[in-house]
Amino acid sequence: MKSEVSEMGSGVGGGGGGNKYGSLNLTDLPQDCIATVFSFTSPRDACRLSLVSTTFKSASESDAVWENFLPSDHQASIPSSLSFSSKKELYLSLCENHILIDGGRKSLQLERVSGKKVYMLSARDLFIVWGDTPTYWRWISLPESRFEEVAELINVCWLEMRGKIAISMLSPMTRYKACLVFKATAGAYGFDFQPAEVSVSIAGAEGCKRTVYLDAARGLRQRYQIVPRRIGLFSRSRFLGLQAPVPPAPAGGDDQYPKTRGDGWLEIELGEFFNDGSIDGELEMSVMEVDGGHWKGGLIVQGIEIRPCL
Repeated sequence: MKSEVSEMGSGVGGGGGGNKYGSLNLTDLPQDCIATVFSFTSPRDACRLSLVSTTFKSASESDAVWENFLPSDHQASIPSSLSFSSKKELYLSLCENHILIDGGRKSLQLERVSGKKVYMLSARDLFIVWGDTPTYWRWISLPESRFEEVAELINVCWLEMRGKIAISMLSPMTRYKACLVFKATAGAYGFDFQPAEVSVSIAGAEGCKRTVYLDAARGLRQRYQIVPRRIGLFSRSRFLGLQAPVPPAPAGGDDQYPKTRGDGWLEIELGEFFNDGSIDGELEMSVMEVDGGHWKGGLIVQGIEIRPCL
């Protein structure tokens, strides 16, 4: 990589050679001019250019460069209790660590390469049908969650969760995907047979809907044709030991089954949305399983993450 950057440096301003108009050496420019040029590149390019020379290194680490890589509204989002020695340190910190905003109901992070904003809506920030009814849901704390509370599904036959975020909060000219972030308890039931319907759309408009399975092990069972025992609380098969057939896998493949994240949680994609910067209003995400009438339980919901597509 260093040789690649060195060639770039010599091409734009290295010494020697020239033409009838003379040779331009960028290192002879004032450092603030070099920093201005770097601010029109990207975080990755700025880091690469810092390898060219000590002059480039100083310019690439200036606040003028990294201020341009940060979201324009970052000052309103960063808690006053947090302090950083430089804008680069702030940028890298936001890439490595989320910060809680909106009274702890949302988290904000940056995607490292592009600096695009990544949000997660906490379970408390979602509309969950019967979410405050202890018979159906309960609110607990988990040390591995970034939020103070997560929602644990006890037992429902009507599963409905919705989240909304202002489109203006998202990075413009960016394609986003939304994912439900959750875990399954050891006694989870009712999700292996009936799919859920998920969607992402502008609030008030009809969105593109798709079906997914919230059972993380179902894809593996489908592949090897392993038939599970039904153990629902109100299912006769729990008492009689009957087995239910596994329906054919839906068209769409592995993206309709949960995947394990780097933080140990599961996620299932709900859909995508392109923010061209010209749309007001809110982005709405939904997860519903209301048609089958099957009782289900054992999910622990952390929230919905909205992040740039890579």
